Amino acid sequence: MGKVNVLEHPLIQHKLTYIRDVKTGSKELRELVNEVAMLMAFEITRHLPVREVSVQTPVREAKSYVLAGKKLGLVPILRAGLGMVDGVLRLIPAAKVGHVGFYRDPDTLQPVEYYVKLPSDVHEREFIVIDPMLATGGSAAAAIDALKTRGARNIKLMCLVAAPEGVEKITKEHPDVDIYLAALDDSLNDKGYIVPGLGDAGDRLFGTK
Repeated sequence: MGKVNVLEHPLIQHKLTYIRDVKTGSKELRELVNEVAMLMAFEITRHLPVREVSVQTPVREAKSYVLAGKKLGLVPILRAGLGMVDGVLRLIPAAKVGHVGFYRDPDTLQPVEYYVKLPSDVHEREFIVIDPMLATGGSAAAAIDALKTRGARNIKLMCLVAAPEGVEKITKEHPDVDIYLAALDDSLNDKGYIVPGLGDAGDRLFGTK
């Protein structure tokens, strides 16, 4: 069963306060989002396996550790997920980056896949799906579906802010996926925005409306 992890590190919570603030402009917001993404990636990767190696220091040979196990892949959901990728790559520069994109069908209101580009070695990687907002959970669930149908089996979901409705959808449809959040907010409003949330993440990150 997947776990819901709310990362309460003081630096994450401090920076999230300014991300929420309506007065924070796009440039500062992008910097803050990348900083929080890097801090979250530190927590998400805490349990990566390691193996022992020998290394020659300037003084003598020493036993040390390097990452073992599967390689990592990052999959931002277009477009807002792009705002978090650079922060994660600062910490894990060797990770490969895929992309998934969806639009909402005007009749069914369901996400429709329009773009998926993943590393060729899908079966060999652990994936982190990235999106700042987990509102209804529709896009995140569809992104996880897209990865699974292409052979991914080890997937985590990283979001800044979530609504209970989105968390419930992911845990119901993808119980094997761990969810990592900076905050679990109160609810969704009648327009589908997370309350209190931080507004439209894509528009705020990229200065659009």
